[in-house]
Amino acid sequence: MEKACNSHYHNQSLLLLPLFLSLLVAGLAYPTQDEQSQIISRFQQYLQINTTQPSPDYQSSTQFLLSQANSLSLESQVIEFVKGKPVILLKWPGSDLSLPSILLNSHTDVVPFEPSKWTHPPLGAYIDEGGNIFGRGSQDMKSVGMQYLEAIRRLKLSGFQPKRSLYLSFVPDEEIGGYDGAKKLAYSDVFKDMNVEIVLDEGLPSTDENYRLFYAEMAPWWLVIKSNGAPGHGAKLYDNSAMENLLKSIESIRRFRASQFDLLKAGLKSKGDVISVNMVFLKAGTPSPTGFVMNLQPSEAEAGFDIRAPPTADIESLEKRIEEEWAPASRNMTFEFLNKAEYFKGINVYESIIEAYTSYIPPGRDGVSRDEL
Repeated sequence: MEKACNSHYHNQSLLLLPLFLSLLVAGLAYPTQDEQSQIISRFQQYLQINTTQPSPDYQSSTQFLLSQANSLSLESQVIEFVKGKPVILLKWPGSDLSLPSILLNSHTDVVPFEPSKWTHPPLGAYIDEGGNIFGRGSQDMKSVGMQYLEAIRRLKLSGFQPKRSLYLSFVPDEEIGGYDGAKKLAYSDVFKDMNVEIVLDEGLPSTDENYRLFYAEMAPWWLVIKSNGAPGHGAKLYDNSAMENLLKSIESIRRFRASQFDLLKAGLKSKGDVISVNMVFLKAGTPSPTGFVMNLQPSEAEAGFDIRAPPTADIESLEKRIEEEWAPASRNMTFEFLNKAEYFKGINVYESIIEAYTSYIPPGRDGVSRDEL
């Protein structure tokens, strides 16, 4: 779907040809030049709406999506399970309402950016001579949301009528956990009434015409390690200072990260099979009017890490590594997970799903009726 740019500039781009190819559903003709221009113009408009965390402009994105729904004669509703965080739900009714529905999900918010690191403005949706669109959200995941809508547009023009009802959900706050958007929707009566059988969501970008289907997701562990030690003059050398202990942990984590990365580089494991670890913040030092006090060793220091564990990871081994190597109490270290509880809730959910699906017996076999999955 997308063509990645030089990672040094943290750019996101979309190759136009695969976008058009994705619209060639049900044997439809390739879009004309005028249709291509309109398709890309709509995508650019969506990219140019600033839905960057932590202050996304949900009002503008909601108005834009509702206007698209109206142009396609789709049913629409806006639900705020949490005030200020709208879930946009669109529906294309099927001809047989007794059949379970299909849900296509995407999120409207995007992660922050550093403008100076971009070759083109991150909210400009600039198109270069190679047909690449530069914009925050062009990969994750405004491209997918717009492809849903453009595919529907093409199908409607062809006269296609779905048998099953098709829903599109545009959810907020995915980049900060999804607790007030997708999670609230999934546990709501609204979702229950939708009678969804299959959900499609985001995956990984592809640089060619091959699309990969993912049936599991890496679980995010947001780990914060804190170190304590006696404060001291900046000129003194002594053991077990807060900074020294934290640096030991950082080095241990760096070695683990390198070992996982080596497996990936060698082709021994895929991206979805390694445990990724990236340090996202470092907090230490005593503030002063001009910055930080330079002759004082702080008594506290902490660092944050974004850990992504695949479903196949040995969780007990990872927990033991954190407790004994990365944040041992013997070095006055403590740690906490910002969202670990959600991971374990997910295990319970998958347990029930696996039990239900593996127990399913098709109708007419041994006289056992179909389970409601």
